[in-house]
Amino acid sequence: MEQCENHLLEKALSGEFLTAEEGEYLFNAEPLARLMAAAHSMRQKLVPGNEVGWIIDRNINITNVCISGCRFCNFSRKPGDPGTYITTQEEYDAKIAELFAMGGKQILLQGGMHPELGLDFYTTLFKHLKSKWPALQLHALGPPEIVHLSRMEGLTYREVLEELVRAGLDSLPGAGAEILSDRVRKLVSPGKCSTREWLDVMTEAHQLNLPTSATMMFGHAETIRERMEHLVGLREVQAIKPKDSWGFVTFVPWTFQDEGTFLKDKMGIRGNVTPSEYIKMLAISRLMLPNIRHIQASWLTVGPDTAQLCLYAGADDLGSVMIEENVVSSAGAHYRLSPEDLQNLILSAGFVPRYRNQKYETSKWTV
Repeated sequence: MEQCENHLLEKALSGEFLTAEEGEYLFNAEPLARLMAAAHSMRQKLVPGNEVGWIIDRNINITNVCISGCRFCNFSRKPGDPGTYITTQEEYDAKIAELFAMGGKQILLQGGMHPELGLDFYTTLFKHLKSKWPALQLHALGPPEIVHLSRMEGLTYREVLEELVRAGLDSLPGAGAEILSDRVRKLVSPGKCSTREWLDVMTEAHQLNLPTSATMMFGHAETIRERMEHLVGLREVQAIKPKDSWGFVTFVPWTFQDEGTFLKDKMGIRGNVTPSEYIKMLAISRLMLPNIRHIQASWLTVGPDTAQLCLYAGADDLGSVMIEENVVSSAGAHYRLSPEDLQNLILSAGFVPRYRNQKYETSKWTV
Protein backbone atom coordinates (compact mmCIF):
# COMPACT_ATOMS: atom_id res chain seq x y z
CA MET A 1 0.00 0.00 0.00
CA GLU A 2 2.78 2.45 0.93
CA GLN A 3 4.49 1.73 -2.40
CA CYS A 4 1.28 2.63 -4.23
CA GLU A 5 0.95 5.86 -2.27
CA ASN A 6 4.56 6.79 -2.98
CA HIS A 7 3.99 6.15 -6.68
CA LEU A 8 0.95 8.43 -6.74
CA LEU A 9 2.76 11.23 -4.91
CA GLU A 10 5.72 10.92 -7.28
CA LYS A 11 3.32 10.97 -10.22
CA ALA A 12 1.71 14.15 -8.95
CA LEU A 13 5.02 15.87 -8.19
CA SER A 14 6.22 15.12 -11.73
CA GLY A 15 3.28 17.14 -13.05
CA GLU A 16 1.24 14.19 -14.28
CA PHE A 17 -2.51 14.32 -13.81
CA LEU A 18 -3.95 12.10 -11.10
CA THR A 19 -7.30 10.51 -11.86
CA ALA A 20 -10.35 11.05 -9.67
CA GLU A 21 -9.92 7.49 -8.42
CA GLU A 22 -6.29 8.14 -7.49
CA GLY A 23 -7.21 11.36 -5.72
CA GLU A 24 -9.87 9.53 -3.73
CA TYR A 25 -7.37 6.82 -2.82
CA LEU A 26 -4.89 9.38 -1.51
CA PHE A 27 -7.60 11.13 0.49
CA ASN A 28 -8.59 7.87 2.19
CA ALA A 29 -5.19 6.22 2.56
CA GLU A 30 -2.43 8.82 2.78
CA PRO A 31 -1.45 10.33 6.16
CA LEU A 32 -2.05 14.06 6.42
CA ALA A 33 1.60 14.87 7.13
CA ARG A 34 2.79 13.18 3.93
CA LEU A 35 0.11 14.90 1.87
CA MET A 36 1.07 18.25 3.33
CA ALA A 37 4.75 17.69 2.58
CA ALA A 38 4.04 16.64 -1.01
CA ALA A 39 1.68 19.55 -1.58
CA HIS A 40 4.21 22.01 -0.14
CA SER A 41 6.83 20.62 -2.53
CA MET A 42 4.41 21.12 -5.41
CA ARG A 43 3.78 24.69 -4.25
CA GLN A 44 7.51 25.36 -4.35
CA LYS A 45 7.68 24.02 -7.91
CA LEU A 46 4.82 26.23 -9.10
CA VAL A 47 5.29 29.28 -6.83
CA PRO A 48 8.86 29.20 -5.53
CA GLY A 49 9.83 31.19 -2.49
CA ASN A 50 8.38 32.35 0.77
CA GLU A 51 5.80 34.92 -0.29
CA VAL A 52 2.07 34.63 0.38
CA GLY A 53 -0.46 36.75 -1.46
CA TRP A 54 -3.29 38.83 -0.01
CA ILE A 55 -5.65 41.54 -1.21
CA ILE A 56 -8.20 44.05 0.03
CA ASP A 57 -11.52 44.00 -1.73
CA ARG A 58 -15.16 44.51 -0.98
CA ASN A 59 -17.89 42.01 -1.77
CA ILE A 60 -20.85 44.12 -2.86
CA ASN A 61 -24.14 42.41 -3.64
CA ILE A 62 -25.91 43.96 -6.61
CA THR A 63 -29.24 42.68 -5.30
CA ASN A 64 -30.55 40.16 -2.81
CA VAL A 65 -33.24 38.99 -5.25
CA CYS A 66 -32.40 35.58 -6.71
CA ILE A 67 -34.40 32.74 -8.23
CA SER A 68 -31.69 30.07 -8.00
CA GLY A 69 -33.20 28.52 -4.87
CA CYS A 70 -29.86 27.58 -3.30
CA ARG A 71 -30.51 25.61 -0.14
CA PHE A 72 -27.32 26.78 1.57
CA CYS A 73 -28.01 30.51 1.19
CA ASN A 74 -29.73 32.59 3.87
CA PHE A 75 -29.09 35.88 2.11
CA SER A 76 -31.24 35.78 -1.03
CA ARG A 77 -34.90 36.78 -1.30
CA LYS A 78 -37.54 35.82 -3.83
CA PRO A 79 -39.09 38.53 -6.01
CA GLY A 80 -41.77 40.33 -3.99
CA ASP A 81 -40.42 39.26 -0.59
CA PRO A 82 -40.08 41.94 2.12
CA GLY A 83 -36.63 43.48 2.34
CA THR A 84 -35.60 43.04 -1.28
CA TYR A 85 -33.24 45.64 -2.74
CA ILE A 86 -31.10 46.66 -5.70
CA THR A 87 -27.97 48.58 -4.76
CA THR A 88 -28.05 52.16 -6.06
CA GLN A 89 -25.21 53.97 -7.80
CA GLU A 90 -24.94 56.33 -4.82
CA GLU A 91 -24.51 53.35 -2.50
CA TYR A 92 -21.80 51.90 -4.75
CA ASP A 93 -19.96 55.20 -4.73
CA ALA A 94 -19.99 55.39 -0.92
CA LYS A 95 -18.81 51.79 -0.55
CA ILE A 96 -16.05 52.18 -3.13
CA ALA A 97 -14.83 55.44 -1.56
CA GLU A 98 -14.40 53.54 1.71
CA LEU A 99 -12.56 50.74 -0.11
CA PHE A 100 -10.11 53.17 -1.74
CA ALA A 101 -9.54 54.89 1.61
CA MET A 102 -8.32 51.55 2.99
CA GLY A 103 -5.94 51.03 0.07
CA GLY A 104 -8.08 48.55 -1.88
CA LYS A 105 -8.97 48.84 -5.57
CA GLN A 106 -11.11 45.78 -6.31
CA ILE A 107 -14.73 44.91 -5.74
CA LEU A 108 -16.12 41.41 -5.89
CA LEU A 109 -19.46 42.28 -7.43
CA GLN A 110 -21.91 39.42 -6.95
CA GLY A 111 -25.28 39.41 -8.63
CA GLY A 112 -27.86 36.79 -8.06
CA MET A 113 -30.27 35.64 -10.74
CA HIS A 114 -32.73 38.53 -10.73
CA PRO A 115 -35.56 37.81 -13.21
CA GLU A 116 -35.87 41.45 -14.30
CA LEU A 117 -32.26 42.63 -14.57
CA GLY A 118 -30.99 42.08 -18.09
CA LEU A 119 -27.66 42.63 -19.77
CA ASP A 120 -28.23 46.38 -20.25
CA PHE A 121 -28.53 46.82 -16.49
CA TYR A 122 -25.11 45.28 -15.90
CA THR A 123 -23.33 47.04 -18.75
CA THR A 124 -24.76 50.39 -17.62
CA LEU A 125 -23.64 49.70 -14.05
CA PHE A 126 -20.14 48.62 -15.06
CA LYS A 127 -19.67 51.66 -17.29
CA HIS A 128 -20.76 53.97 -14.47
CA LEU A 129 -18.38 52.39 -11.99
CA LYS A 130 -15.44 52.53 -14.40
CA SER A 131 -16.22 56.13 -15.32
CA LYS A 132 -16.46 57.26 -11.71
CA TRP A 133 -13.56 55.10 -10.48
CA PRO A 134 -11.08 54.52 -13.35
CA ALA A 135 -8.62 52.58 -11.16
CA LEU A 136 -11.33 50.20 -9.92
CA GLN A 137 -10.94 46.51 -10.75
CA LEU A 138 -14.22 44.70 -11.40
CA HIS A 139 -14.15 41.04 -10.36
CA ALA A 140 -17.80 40.44 -11.06
CA LEU A 141 -20.69 38.00 -11.54
CA GLY A 142 -19.96 34.32 -12.24
CA PRO A 143 -21.00 31.47 -14.55
CA PRO A 144 -24.55 31.11 -13.14
CA GLU A 145 -25.28 34.78 -13.91
CA ILE A 146 -23.74 34.46 -17.37
CA VAL A 147 -25.95 31.46 -18.14
CA HIS A 148 -28.97 33.33 -16.74
CA LEU A 149 -28.27 36.42 -18.88
CA SER A 150 -27.66 34.24 -21.93
CA ARG A 151 -31.10 32.69 -21.56
CA MET A 152 -32.79 36.03 -20.91
CA GLU A 153 -31.19 37.77 -23.89
CA GLY A 154 -31.01 34.90 -26.38
CA LEU A 155 -27.25 35.38 -26.67
CA THR A 156 -24.32 32.98 -26.50
CA TYR A 157 -22.09 32.89 -23.43
CA ARG A 158 -19.34 34.52 -25.48
CA GLU A 159 -21.59 37.35 -26.61
CA VAL A 160 -22.66 38.07 -23.04
CA LEU A 161 -19.06 38.02 -21.83
CA GLU A 162 -17.89 40.27 -24.66
CA GLU A 163 -20.51 42.88 -23.78
CA LEU A 164 -19.54 42.78 -20.12
CA VAL A 165 -15.82 43.07 -20.90
CA ARG A 166 -16.50 46.07 -23.15
CA ALA A 167 -18.39 47.64 -20.26
CA GLY A 168 -15.49 47.17 -17.84
CA LEU A 169 -15.41 43.60 -16.48
CA ASP A 170 -11.81 42.78 -15.52
CA SER A 171 -12.12 39.19 -14.28
CA LEU A 172 -14.74 36.51 -13.72
CA PRO A 173 -15.07 34.84 -10.29
CA GLY A 174 -15.57 31.10 -9.99
CA ALA A 175 -18.83 31.67 -8.16
CA GLY A 176 -21.62 29.14 -8.13
CA ALA A 177 -19.43 26.10 -8.65
CA GLU A 178 -20.38 24.45 -5.34
CA ILE A 179 -19.69 20.85 -6.42
CA LEU A 180 -19.49 20.21 -10.16
CA SER A 181 -21.75 17.18 -10.05
CA ASP A 182 -25.29 17.42 -11.37
CA ARG A 183 -26.49 14.99 -8.69
CA VAL A 184 -25.29 17.36 -5.98
CA ARG A 185 -26.32 20.54 -7.81
CA LYS A 186 -29.93 19.37 -8.13
CA LEU A 187 -29.94 18.86 -4.39
CA VAL A 188 -28.21 22.01 -3.12
CA SER A 189 -28.72 24.61 -5.90
CA PRO A 190 -31.55 23.40 -8.12
CA GLY A 191 -32.04 26.65 -10.05
CA LYS A 192 -28.41 27.19 -11.04
CA CYS A 193 -26.64 26.18 -14.20
CA SER A 194 -25.54 22.60 -14.77
CA THR A 195 -21.98 21.34 -14.38
CA ARG A 196 -21.44 21.43 -18.15
CA GLU A 197 -22.83 24.95 -18.45
CA TRP A 198 -20.56 26.21 -15.65
CA LEU A 199 -17.51 24.70 -17.31
CA ASP A 200 -18.55 25.94 -20.77
CA VAL A 201 -18.82 29.55 -19.54
CA MET A 202 -15.30 29.32 -18.16
CA THR A 203 -14.04 27.80 -21.40
CA GLU A 204 -15.46 30.79 -23.30
CA ALA A 205 -13.99 33.23 -20.79
CA HIS A 206 -10.56 31.70 -21.33
CA GLN A 207 -10.97 32.01 -25.10
CA LEU A 208 -11.45 35.75 -24.51
CA ASN A 209 -8.38 35.86 -22.22
CA LEU A 210 -10.58 36.94 -19.31
CA PRO A 211 -8.86 36.00 -16.02
CA THR A 212 -10.98 33.67 -13.89
CA SER A 213 -10.87 31.92 -10.55
CA ALA A 214 -12.21 28.51 -9.58
CA THR A 215 -13.89 27.50 -6.34
CA MET A 216 -15.33 24.49 -4.55
CA MET A 217 -17.78 24.56 -1.65
CA PHE A 218 -17.57 21.17 0.04
CA GLY A 219 -18.67 19.38 3.17
CA HIS A 220 -22.39 18.92 2.51
CA ALA A 221 -24.06 16.36 0.22
CA GLU A 222 -21.12 15.33 -1.96
CA THR A 223 -18.96 12.21 -1.90
CA ILE A 224 -15.17 12.23 -1.84
CA ARG A 225 -15.21 10.93 -5.43
CA GLU A 226 -17.40 13.85 -6.50
CA ARG A 227 -14.91 16.28 -4.97
CA MET A 228 -12.16 14.70 -7.07
CA GLU A 229 -14.30 14.76 -10.20
CA HIS A 230 -14.84 18.47 -9.55
CA LEU A 231 -11.06 19.00 -9.58
CA VAL A 232 -10.67 16.94 -12.75
CA GLY A 233 -13.34 19.05 -14.48
CA LEU A 234 -11.50 22.28 -13.60
CA ARG A 235 -8.20 20.82 -14.71
CA GLU A 236 -9.62 19.73 -18.07
CA VAL A 237 -10.94 23.22 -18.81
CA GLN A 238 -7.58 24.71 -17.83
CA ALA A 239 -5.77 22.24 -20.10
CA ILE A 240 -7.60 23.45 -23.24
CA LYS A 241 -7.24 27.20 -22.67
CA PRO A 242 -5.20 29.13 -25.25
CA LYS A 243 -1.51 29.08 -24.40
CA ASP A 244 -1.28 32.78 -23.53
CA SER A 245 -4.69 33.03 -21.82
CA TRP A 246 -4.89 33.75 -18.11
CA GLY A 247 -7.29 30.87 -17.53
CA PHE A 248 -7.98 29.87 -13.92
CA VAL A 249 -5.51 32.04 -12.02
CA THR A 250 -6.37 30.52 -8.65
CA PHE A 251 -8.41 27.81 -6.94
CA VAL A 252 -10.27 28.47 -3.67
CA PRO A 253 -11.76 25.57 -1.69
CA TRP A 254 -14.11 26.61 1.11
CA THR A 255 -16.39 24.79 3.50
CA PHE A 256 -20.18 24.74 3.66
CA GLN A 257 -21.49 26.96 6.45
CA ASP A 258 -24.72 25.46 7.76
CA GLU A 259 -26.14 27.89 10.35
CA GLY A 260 -29.85 28.44 9.67
CA THR A 261 -29.75 26.94 6.18
CA PHE A 262 -32.45 24.87 4.51
CA LEU A 263 -29.91 22.08 4.02
CA LYS A 264 -29.35 21.78 7.75
CA ASP A 265 -32.76 22.69 9.19
CA LYS A 266 -34.99 20.92 6.65
CA MET A 267 -32.76 18.22 5.14
CA GLY A 268 -30.48 17.37 8.05
CA ILE A 269 -27.27 18.03 6.07
CA ARG A 270 -24.68 19.58 8.36
CA GLY A 271 -21.34 21.18 7.65
CA ASN A 272 -18.93 18.78 9.28
CA VAL A 273 -15.49 19.41 7.76
CA THR A 274 -12.80 19.27 10.45
CA PRO A 275 -9.64 21.40 10.23
CA SER A 276 -7.57 18.34 9.32
CA GLU A 277 -10.00 17.37 6.56
CA TYR A 278 -9.89 20.88 5.12
CA ILE A 279 -6.08 20.86 5.11
CA LYS A 280 -6.09 17.41 3.50
CA MET A 281 -8.53 18.54 0.81
CA LEU A 282 -6.49 21.64 0.07
CA ALA A 283 -3.29 19.60 -0.17
CA ILE A 284 -4.89 17.13 -2.58
CA SER A 285 -6.20 20.06 -4.61
CA ARG A 286 -2.63 21.27 -5.05
CA LEU A 287 -1.58 17.80 -6.20
CA MET A 288 -4.58 17.33 -8.50
CA LEU A 289 -4.29 20.78 -10.12
CA PRO A 290 -0.72 21.16 -11.40
CA ASN A 291 -1.94 23.47 -14.18
CA ILE A 292 -3.55 26.02 -11.80
CA ARG A 293 -0.72 27.99 -10.26
CA HIS A 294 -2.23 29.50 -7.14
CA ILE A 295 -4.20 27.92 -4.29
CA GLN A 296 -6.00 30.10 -1.74
CA ALA A 297 -6.88 29.02 1.79
CA SER A 298 -10.27 30.23 3.04
CA TRP A 299 -9.59 31.80 6.45
CA LEU A 300 -13.15 33.19 6.33
CA THR A 301 -14.70 29.72 6.62
CA VAL A 302 -12.03 27.68 8.47
CA GLY A 303 -10.45 30.33 10.68
CA PRO A 304 -6.98 31.91 10.88
CA ASP A 305 -5.21 29.00 12.62
CA THR A 306 -6.21 26.41 10.03
CA ALA A 307 -5.42 28.85 7.23
CA GLN A 308 -1.87 29.24 8.56
CA LEU A 309 -1.35 25.46 8.48
CA CYS A 310 -2.56 25.44 4.89
CA LEU A 311 0.47 27.54 3.97
CA TYR A 312 2.46 24.36 4.64
CA ALA A 313 -0.01 22.21 2.69
CA GLY A 314 0.13 23.80 -0.76
CA ALA A 315 -1.55 27.19 -0.31
CA ASP A 316 0.35 30.30 -1.40
CA ASP A 317 -2.42 32.85 -0.78
CA LEU A 318 -4.79 33.87 2.02
CA GLY A 319 -7.21 35.84 -0.11
CA SER A 320 -8.94 39.01 0.88
CA VAL A 321 -9.55 41.11 3.96
CA MET A 322 -13.13 41.43 2.60
CA ILE A 323 -14.41 44.73 3.93
CA GLU A 324 -17.94 43.50 3.30
CA GLU A 325 -19.27 39.96 2.89
CA ASN A 326 -22.93 39.04 3.26
CA VAL A 327 -23.64 35.56 1.93
CA VAL A 328 -21.25 33.22 3.76
CA SER A 329 -21.37 35.25 6.97
CA SER A 330 -25.16 34.91 7.05
CA ALA A 331 -24.69 31.13 7.38
CA GLY A 332 -22.20 31.18 10.22
CA ALA A 333 -18.78 32.39 9.00
CA HIS A 334 -17.98 35.00 11.64
CA TYR A 335 -14.19 35.43 11.32
CA ARG A 336 -12.98 38.97 10.59
CA LEU A 337 -9.48 40.30 9.88
CA SER A 338 -8.07 43.76 9.28
CA PRO A 339 -5.28 44.35 6.72
CA GLU A 340 -2.79 44.38 9.59
CA ASP A 341 -4.26 41.17 11.04
CA LEU A 342 -3.97 39.33 7.73
CA GLN A 343 -0.37 40.41 7.18
CA ASN A 344 0.55 39.43 10.74
CA LEU A 345 -1.10 36.06 10.18
CA ILE A 346 1.21 35.45 7.23
CA LEU A 347 4.29 36.73 9.05
CA SER A 348 3.67 34.68 12.20
CA ALA A 349 3.38 31.54 10.05
CA GLY A 350 6.90 32.19 8.73
CA PHE A 351 6.06 33.74 5.35
CA VAL A 352 6.28 37.16 3.71
CA PRO A 353 3.00 38.93 2.82
CA ARG A 354 2.75 40.34 -0.70
CA TYR A 355 -0.15 42.52 -1.73
CA ARG A 356 -1.50 41.45 -5.14
CA ASN A 357 -4.29 41.99 -7.64
CA GLN A 358 -6.64 39.41 -9.15
CA LYS A 359 -3.96 38.41 -11.68
CA TYR A 360 -1.58 37.82 -8.76
CA GLU A 361 0.63 40.68 -9.86
CA THR A 362 2.22 42.04 -6.67
CA SER A 363 2.59 45.64 -5.62
CA LYS A 364 3.15 47.71 -2.49
CA TRP A 365 0.06 48.24 -0.35
CA THR A 366 -0.41 51.88 0.56
CA VAL A 367 -3.28 53.67 2.27
